[in-house]
Amino acid sequence: MFAALFILGIVSLAHTVLTLPVCPRPPAIPFASITVAKAEYNLGEEITYNCQSGYVFQSGSRKYICPLTGKWPSVSLRCIPRKCPHPGPLKNGNVHLTDLSYQNFVDYSCDSGYILQGHKTSQCLADGQWSAKLPECQPVICLPPPVSEFSVLSFQRLKPGNTSVFQDQIKFECLLPYALFGNETAVCQADGNWSALPECRAVQCPRPEGIENGYIDLLLRRPYNYRETVTYGCNPTYVLDGPAESRCEKTGQWSAKPTCRAPCTIPVKRATVLYNNQKVKMQDHLKNGIQHAEIIEFFCKNKELSCSYTSPAECVDGNFTVPACFKERGIVATFFKTDIADLPPCENMN
Repeated sequence: MFAALFILGIVSLAHTVLTLPVCPRPPAIPFASITVAKAEYNLGEEITYNCQSGYVFQSGSRKYICPLTGKWPSVSLRCIPRKCPHPGPLKNGNVHLTDLSYQNFVDYSCDSGYILQGHKTSQCLADGQWSAKLPECQPVICLPPPVSEFSVLSFQRLKPGNTSVFQDQIKFECLLPYALFGNETAVCQADGNWSALPECRAVQCPRPEGIENGYIDLLLRRPYNYRETVTYGCNPTYVLDGPAESRCEKTGQWSAKPTCRAPCTIPVKRATVLYNNQKVKMQDHLKNGIQHAEIIEFFCKNKELSCSYTSPAECVDGNFTVPACFKERGIVATFFKTDIADLPPCENMN
């Protein structure tokens, strides 16, 4: 009887053991996986979550144990996409992106006048690196411009080197007697072409005309070429007003020529005046007059203060006007009256 009861207890205990609860398959977590994936887990069995490739741990717990209740506790693990560093900046170009996270793409473009060297697109990989390195934006190259007929048009680069690239400039010049028409410089443009190129044309000017009361040195009996010059001079007592040289311009005309200005006679017989900052006698030193643009300062009298002051008069192309304040003295007065020039200066009377 006892043996039967013992066997019945053993069977009951085994049934109890066999009916202990188990934990089902644990909940799926976005971007994470379990080290050992099974349909059921025994009480006390531990599981571990790991973030999948391309994702990194953000928060929560990675390890969980199957409890006596047979229900997994709330899983708090969060995995987020790994981020790649910003790939830029791209010199002379632009970086186009919306997200730096795993599997996202970045696009590259270059500014006008530059060409992309490298990959146009790159993807953020699982290891946090970009699939392709940052490209470069290389400037557009312009070929040397054509040289015109007879090689009269030449150019020089304004930057060192043998290659001209976007925004580089070259300067042109023509060999004489050709004149340059158009812009002196050209710019390498974004399309690889040069801006408008100038041209060289032969230019001649007719024989220059003479000037009144003057002459042209070594006047040739032929037309003159571009940039050739002639030199003008004036007859004695006349003064050259303007540039002494006139040049054949690209218009086929001469640049401005000078004028010969006439001297002036002084309508005063006797007077002491200032000439070149020195007191001189008109009758001794200036009886032949003065040249154009020269100045004489006449002495005038302030009767109230009995002092003298000066008033200038200039020779302008043969025209000369004596200051109104000046009073010429007769020959007798010059012997018996004090010369106005010898009176004390009025500026010393203040």
